[in-house]
Amino acid sequence: MKKFLSGFLLLLFLLSMQIIIPTKVSAENNPIVENPLRALCIPGDADLFTAKDCSVEGPAKRLDDLAKVGITFPPVPFPGINPPVELNNIPFSYAKVTNDEVPLYTTIDDAIANNPSGKLASSRIKYVSLIQKVSTEKGIFYQTSMSKWISAEVITKVGVQSFQGFLFKRNPQVPFGWILSETTSRKGPGYEFSETGKTYTRFNIINIYDLKTDKEIEWVMVGPNEWIDHRYVARVTPNYDKPSGVESDRWIEVNLYEQVLIVHEKDRIVFATLISSGVDPFFTQPGVFKIYKRLENQYMQGAFEADRSDYYYLEDVPFIQYFDQARALHGAYWNTLFGYQRSHGCVNLSVADAHWVFDWAKDGDYVYVWDPSGKTPTDPSFYGAGGA
Repeated sequence: MKKFLSGFLLLLFLLSMQIIIPTKVSAENNPIVENPLRALCIPGDADLFTAKDCSVEGPAKRLDDLAKVGITFPPVPFPGINPPVELNNIPFSYAKVTNDEVPLYTTIDDAIANNPSGKLASSRIKYVSLIQKVSTEKGIFYQTSMSKWISAEVITKVGVQSFQGFLFKRNPQVPFGWILSETTSRKGPGYEFSETGKTYTRFNIINIYDLKTDKEIEWVMVGPNEWIDHRYVARVTPNYDKPSGVESDRWIEVNLYEQVLIVHEKDRIVFATLISSGVDPFFTQPGVFKIYKRLENQYMQGAFEADRSDYYYLEDVPFIQYFDQARALHGAYWNTLFGYQRSHGCVNLSVADAHWVFDWAKDGDYVYVWDPSGKTPTDPSFYGAGGA
């Protein structure tokens, strides 16, 4: 009975594999012909067979096609990890100053007597770093890091955004990116395709397997039959070739089109994150530069428009690394829109990311700034000294 059952199971297996059992023939009159009735390869196991054993069609072909663009089942784990959250810890307490013109006082007695020694001009970008608080019969006043006093009525305390990029112990196998604002993917590369029903939110991480253009809009493939408008994505494309002009195995890449920063060591990507570079017309200048000055913190102020409508005042800007005149890599505690152009030419990072890059870098390290879209001016005569 056991022999019969074993033989029956063997017969079923041979039939399922569509293998034809040869009969005894004369080799002289019947040359061997390859079997045209090959079985379909088992999905995911096509590499276990030779081309003569099975046919890569159907599900196996679909999986093979997806694997060629980097989509595997199960998916390869994302190789990035967040740096320590402690990088967000800094010895400063920040506050946003109201947009209106506000008085400043040299001493607390001057504040009580309402005897200002100066003022902060009207602006949307004014932040102070608070040192001490004093309650008086005329209200609460704070001393700032610039040794001036300011009324609590004209400030609002703010926290530091907790966004962080990624450290890599091995190189990413495919491009990846951050979602910049909420969006729903589509079943093809264009708005004429229906939505998939899958929604992504800000800072979600996605792998990117292909890029296509439809009606002048770039679309990125984030999964099988799943596409997202590139304008909702900041993309990191692994590139391990040293840029022309960089003469070291260590460099920082700033991609103005994607609004990302990538730290390179030899043939490895060790860190990547979102940035905010200079907004039109205060672009961050493309080129190859070297870090020439590093400061743990510094106050910044300035204006470039003739009417000073773009005036900014920022106390205790952290982890500053100057690389191109007044343009620097630095933490931007006031910025909540990393991934979009926002600055006067500097490269804004979250406080934690600026802290990590500051700890990694040293004087003389290269900063390679480029715009693969070609839309950023490259003529040096277009640029001034730059700013925060």
